[in-house]
Amino acid sequence: MTLKISNSLTRTKEEFQPIKKGLVRMYVCGPTVYDYIHIGNARTFVSFDVIRRYLEYLGYDVLFVSNITDVGHLTDDADAGEDKILKRAKLMKLEPMVLVEKYIEYYLREIDLLGNKRPDIMPRATGHIIEIIELTKELIKKGFAYEKNGSVYFNVLKFKEYGKLSGNTLEALKAGARVSEKEEKKNPLDFALWKKAEPEHIMKWPSPWGAGFPGWHIECSVMSEKYLGCPFDIHGGGKDLKFPHHENEIAQSEAILGKKFCNFWVHTEYVMINNEKMSKSKGNFITAYDAVNKFGAETVRLWVVSSQYDREINFSEEQMSICKRTLERVYTFYSNVDNAIKTKKDSADKKMDKVLVETKQKFLSAMDDDFNTPLALSVIYDLIRDANEYMQNDKISHSFLQNAKDLIKELGSILGVFQKEEKRTGISAELIEFMIKLREEARKNKDFKRADEIREKLKKSGIIIEDTDKGIIYRFQ
Repeated sequence: MTLKISNSLTRTKEEFQPIKKGLVRMYVCGPTVYDYIHIGNARTFVSFDVIRRYLEYLGYDVLFVSNITDVGHLTDDADAGEDKILKRAKLMKLEPMVLVEKYIEYYLREIDLLGNKRPDIMPRATGHIIEIIELTKELIKKGFAYEKNGSVYFNVLKFKEYGKLSGNTLEALKAGARVSEKEEKKNPLDFALWKKAEPEHIMKWPSPWGAGFPGWHIECSVMSEKYLGCPFDIHGGGKDLKFPHHENEIAQSEAILGKKFCNFWVHTEYVMINNEKMSKSKGNFITAYDAVNKFGAETVRLWVVSSQYDREINFSEEQMSICKRTLERVYTFYSNVDNAIKTKKDSADKKMDKVLVETKQKFLSAMDDDFNTPLALSVIYDLIRDANEYMQNDKISHSFLQNAKDLIKELGSILGVFQKEEKRTGISAELIEFMIKLREEARKNKDFKRADEIREKLKKSGIIIEDTDKGIIYRFQ
């Protein structure tokens, strides 16, 4: 089966072929660093980390660029309101760039905790002011933009395909648009490429139109084109960015290029909480860091990949509990395999070896179908169920069980889960074995009090010791 991806631009599932053989160039809109990321943001970043991992698993080199927005993102996500960073910096009584550095550090901490691979390049908007000014000048020169009172706006009516990503028509947008008395735009739908800075505005740069700062949308056009070239393969982000952010990126970039900006547009769906979209503006969110602290990083990550990236996902403590129990079953399976190999007779079994081939094929087929992670996980769970039943036999294939465990780790690595057997308890397998040996020595010396103390310590850590006629085994609670 060939990899197919749902393309937001065409609204169809399309066969994926990179523009350059063997290389995938991908850009994902990163955070505006004025606050902690919440788990809705984390869902997007984990989802694209999985997409990246799968593409790499298929043998592609992936050049992954994800930006840092450190200026120009205004509070209404368009051309009005305060800069989100400046507003928060005033509230916290910090210099804007001090705030930026603080939340970049927190963002990196969160994605590291969640097991994401860091982007290859993390460009910052403030590092590309020269390129932004040059692109703005070109858009004016080509008649797609105009200057008014020190600000520069993109003339939406000049770009005939405006709305092709979001499905919005100019007529519908015009009907819902409002123009204030002081509006500088020729058309209320026009958007800022460069904004004039008032005297008290701290973050500003000189330009041909006076001191100002870049519009939010042009930043991503500049950074993606600089590091990936155009067209590139995949542009991603949350569904909330589809309009106006990504729509405006397409308009300004293709106006200059005269050709397609990007081949595939991929958007993650919303995270819901109490059947309402989670967002910072509503205050109904939990930060990624708090979720990790409360439920565990791998639990949060498993919750993300238990739903397909383009489907709404509900956050609740019940869902987190389900994911935690699932992890426990997987790691209990690992320990059961180890114990079975130690205590049961070995027997060749080609029939079970065939199960592993089929499992891998089914997993890859699920991932090839638009990164269907819940279906891929179900394939892993089916293997665990079948292997657990198989271990009830007196004679078993040691190689099958070991290979089943290794395959789950291999496939789990694509999703970023099921990698560390000691993760649930915080105790390594080596330490568990050492404590079991200490207990055995205590029993041989008839120090039963000491042996019981060791058993109880392990039990408090979630590890159950069982004395069987075939030796000592342990399992997780």
